[in-house]
Amino acid sequence: MRAFSLSACLALVLALGSAYGEEPQVRLDVNRNFVDPDFREWVVRFESPGREVYDQRHRIVEATGVKTGMTVADIGAGTGLFTRLFSEQVGTSGKVYAVDISKVFIDNILRLSREQGQRNVEGIVNASTDVQLPPRSIDIAFICDTYHHFEKPLAMMRSIHRVLKPGGQVIVVDFRKVPGVNTPWVMSHVRAVQSRVVQEIESVGFRLVEDSDLLKTNYFLRFESEDRR
Repeated sequence: MRAFSLSACLALVLALGSAYGEEPQVRLDVNRNFVDPDFREWVVRFESPGREVYDQRHRIVEATGVKTGMTVADIGAGTGLFTRLFSEQVGTSGKVYAVDISKVFIDNILRLSREQGQRNVEGIVNASTDVQLPPRSIDIAFICDTYHHFEKPLAMMRSIHRVLKPGGQVIVVDFRKVPGVNTPWVMSHVRAVQSRVVQEIESVGFRLVEDSDLLKTNYFLRFESEDRR
């Protein structure tokens, strides 16, 4: 009998796990820093030159294809960097949901958005298994450097599947986890490599339709629902 490759074994494990509804293993303390975060500290971390997704934020927003009038969910919104950019992009006829497990983040996102006159932003403090948005309510789910923080990634992606409009898409930006490309901190902090992330997301009803080389230390993936409803 021919020996299975490591990738084939991984695919089999993922397929069997998905069939039985088993979640991938995540670190129990993966979100401990967001229980009571210092908002100003995280603004410095997330919105400073040198962080790739900050330096390339305008190119990322352009690449998503978000247009005037759309409804976008910024899932794992953090300090609201992309929430505010999407708010400008969708205009007054569109809407942006800032979704995060931290009430501190959501309260501050809403404060900053209102200060900037952005009335099309709504904040959602979500649970670890559900984005808690209305069914078929969004055109694009945007997940930036957040997938590796999902405590229940399969459950979360199923909840996102439910809230997408027909033809809706999911954009995932996250760390590549490649030795020599990413820092030792990323290598130890991020749970899964890109190929495994794709397999996990596809296992709950999505298909990958774009793998862009837009970024260096992060990947940019676009998914659609398989059924297209």
